[in-house]
Amino acid sequence: MLKLHGFAVSNYFNMVKLALLEKGLAYETVVVHPSQDESFLQISPRGKVPCLETEQGFISETNVILEYLEETQGGKALLPKDAFERARVRALTKEIELYIELPARSCYAEVFFGGKVDQAIKDKAKADLLLGVAALKRHARFAPYVAGSEMTIADLMFLYSFDLACAVAGKLFGLDLMAELPGAKPLFELMAQNPHVQQIEADKKAEMAAFIAAAKARS
Repeated sequence: MLKLHGFAVSNYFNMVKLALLEKGLAYETVVVHPSQDESFLQISPRGKVPCLETEQGFISETNVILEYLEETQGGKALLPKDAFERARVRALTKEIELYIELPARSCYAEVFFGGKVDQAIKDKAKADLLLGVAALKRHARFAPYVAGSEMTIADLMFLYSFDLACAVAGKLFGLDLMAELPGAKPLFELMAQNPHVQQIEADKKAEMAAFIAAAKARS
């Protein structure tokens, strides 16, 4: 059986978890946090979560895990059959990660954990977020999903990245990214009706207080 290693507050963990649930795949959760312990580095070379345990061994990096599930497992397809449309979904997924998730992540310490981020990093994050949202506004369809009429891996990346980016933009820069991207709010409302999304949200909330307390203690 597949085993998903990670924890319920991790947005990348939840992307893979949603894929597993949407596909109806049997899996076990192994609760683990990012670590540089040698034992964990043996299964996740950078010490990050999630990683997926298979009969053949371990796979790390969220995009790669999602592609592996799509290539090897049955259930609901999260990539289109058409090669051009698949490439388009992959491009959207990468754009969300590189130009929205990662700039926002550079400011998480200040927004969520009471730390302080250098002003130059915040300035770059603001500029990159605005450019990323503008690119997505040009490229995405939101009809109603990011790439069109069906849920894809781009929606998984968007759902668990854009909300955090909105929190960063609102708290640090006074920006309303939802307003900048009109298709975002209806998509979040649609996804909130999904029972699997609701399950993931409940699991995250149950773990959140302890996670934030531990993170602040380390900072």
